[in-house]
Amino acid sequence: MRYFIELSYHGKMYHGWQVQPRENSVQATIESALSVLLKDKISVVGCGRTDAGVHAEQFFLHFDHEKAVDEKKLKFRLNSFLPADIAVFRICRVEPDAHARFHAVSRSYEYRISLEKNVFLSDTALQLMQADPDIERMNTAAQLLLDYKDFKCFSRSKTDVKTYLCDVSEAFWEREGKVLIFRISANRFLRNMVRAVVGTLLEVGKHKMSIAEFEEVIKNRDRTRAGASVKAKGLFLTRVNYPEDIFKVS
Repeated sequence: MRYFIELSYHGKMYHGWQVQPRENSVQATIESALSVLLKDKISVVGCGRTDAGVHAEQFFLHFDHEKAVDEKKLKFRLNSFLPADIAVFRICRVEPDAHARFHAVSRSYEYRISLEKNVFLSDTALQLMQADPDIERMNTAAQLLLDYKDFKCFSRSKTDVKTYLCDVSEAFWEREGKVLIFRISANRFLRNMVRAVVGTLLEVGKHKMSIAEFEEVIKNRDRTRAGASVKAKGLFLTRVNYPEDIFKVS
């Protein structure tokens, strides 16, 4: 039987989602907990991969287990067993072919920037204590992302992806008090893509790059022409969408 788990995690103490040799990962932590509680070796498949230090407000995974589980009881036991920086919201049985990664139709990220020194945001936002960037210019540039599909310019240089195509459905900045938030949604994202997009848009906001030059970066598909990637700590995976029937069992 296959089960989905919806959860969140604070990424500071983890070297990303995926299991890596000699590194602490969210995936390994959850697999270890499930294996102990279910008395079976459990492997999980996540809806994506977040890099070291990146957070997730909503994340899904699936796992298989031969026996039926009490979903509410397992949720309680798992939350008691896991460290404080990983929280489980729900566990539900799904069809055997339901896939946490391949059946996700869209994902949304936020990048958060504090415009002043804030001790309560030091682990979850970039601290930008210089002149405030020009949000209007950054939003004008961000809208150009919806006009293109190929984002090789924002991808990590050494990667094994087969395509650089992404369908961006929204990309915009908002200001909430002294915090800037960049929101972006797409059907898929490349490794390091959001952090590179934010870094390049900040160049536009600081008037170090024109809007026309930002568009040329996308057209030229050259990572070296884009801005530097911002720190991981301000990045959150905030929403993963699935077809409505993914959580129904016939």
